[in-house]
Amino acid sequence: MRVTTNTWRTAIACAVLATAALSAAQTGAPATRTSRGGVEVRPVAPVAPVAPVAPVAPMRPMLFELPMLPDFSNLPMLADLPDLSMLLPASARQELLRATARSAVAAFGREGGNLSYFDGDFQRSREDEARQRADEEKQRVEEVKQREAERRQRIDESYQRGQESLERRQWSRAADSFTRVIEAENSTRVDAALYWKAYALDKLSQSTDALAAAQDLIKRFPQSRWLADAKALELQVRQNAGQAPRPEAESDEELKLLAIQGLQHSDPEQAVPMLEKILQGTASPQLKARALFVLAQSNSTRARQVLSQAARGASNPDVQRRAIQYLGVHGTVENRGVLAEIYASSSDVDIKRQILRAFMVSGDKTRVLAAAHTEKLPELRQEAVRQLGVMGAREELWQMYQKEGTVDVKKQILQSLFVGGDATHLIDVANSEKDPELRRSAVRHLGTMGRTKTGDALVGIYAKEKETDIKRQVINALFVQNNAESLVAIARKETDPALKREMVSKLSLMKSKVALDYLMEILNK
Repeated sequence: MRVTTNTWRTAIACAVLATAALSAAQTGAPATRTSRGGVEVRPVAPVAPVAPVAPVAPMRPMLFELPMLPDFSNLPMLADLPDLSMLLPASARQELLRATARSAVAAFGREGGNLSYFDGDFQRSREDEARQRADEEKQRVEEVKQREAERRQRIDESYQRGQESLERRQWSRAADSFTRVIEAENSTRVDAALYWKAYALDKLSQSTDALAAAQDLIKRFPQSRWLADAKALELQVRQNAGQAPRPEAESDEELKLLAIQGLQHSDPEQAVPMLEKILQGTASPQLKARALFVLAQSNSTRARQVLSQAARGASNPDVQRRAIQYLGVHGTVENRGVLAEIYASSSDVDIKRQILRAFMVSGDKTRVLAAAHTEKLPELRQEAVRQLGVMGAREELWQMYQKEGTVDVKKQILQSLFVGGDATHLIDVANSEKDPELRRSAVRHLGTMGRTKTGDALVGIYAKEKETDIKRQVINALFVQNNAESLVAIARKETDPALKREMVSKLSLMKSKVALDYLMEILNK
């Protein structure tokens, strides 16, 4: 017990002495000597402060002369370098690829049996590239066709605006419209536009410019069917040259229109020689159209002969088109027979297209269907198919679709089925057609036919479809229908994030409570 007490006393004493020494060192004051138990404590000398280190001056940059670089300006660009791979035959290139694959196998320590993995990968890559090139080529062809169709449409619209301006006696606007037709690239109506431009300029008393346009037509198009009209107009312009505008000329034409209308109701037989003369002269399009209308109304044998001759091309193409139109409007058996004869003997695509439209107006489904089956030119077959759609020939069109081999004609058949309201056959195409492009076309038409008629069918198509592009087309079709219920239904089941995002994006644009509730449901998750 005594030994333990002494040990504790010794520890406490050491602790007291250590505390005093530390305090003295911290305050810097000399500690007094303390003696206890024979132990003497000396004060600790204070530590001298460390002198500050002078800052090091920054190093000066080392300057040295750069070497001269060579002139690369004369080197060819990478795009200009030849493709040396094509110097090897296809078999050698394939063998080179296989050798590279073997090297890769050896480098990674794989066995030679795994080489088939590389072969399959190369094969898939080649197939993907070939498919991509085919798709790009098809797209380029479609773009060229689309641009050509748009170009022709712009020319036709300018020509039609010119005709309308002539009827309104807006001569300056008419001349501008026909100038655009003349200057258009690859325009097929230059001769007609030159004639009507000269006609409008003559009405403006610009005889020099009118003569120039007429002479340009005569010189550039010596075989044109507008040649006789141009020569007659040139003679008229020369006779009127230097004369002031005659308001009575406008009144004369108005009086002639009134006179023709009167003869139409009283004695059309007596007016036939005068009407024939108007068609062969330099009268306005409005006056010639009125003359043709009176001839079409007449039961006179001579009147039917004059109208038939005009439809066969006895006058200029504009008069011929209008005569064909009137033969279709008054679609007697005799008139339809005349149209059939003209169609069989003509090589003019525009005239044949006009006759097909006249057959549609007259209700001659048999001849339109025959043209759709036998016509060699795809554009005329498409026109016949288009007219069949207007005539509601659903079953005939469906039979044609099953036998047709041209994609463009099949597309036109789908368009005609849509025009005829045939949702049943469009659904069949969307479900069973092997060509994805045609399936997309069918889905697009279904989307514009109304949700009550095709909404459920589109949901079923989406559930069966494997291709993402067609699924996107179905989503867009439902959006066009404003069919929020069906979009929400397929969105709940869709596992593809990209497709689901697209559906949510469409729903966010729709003013529908169903769409809003679904969007709130997404936010509350």
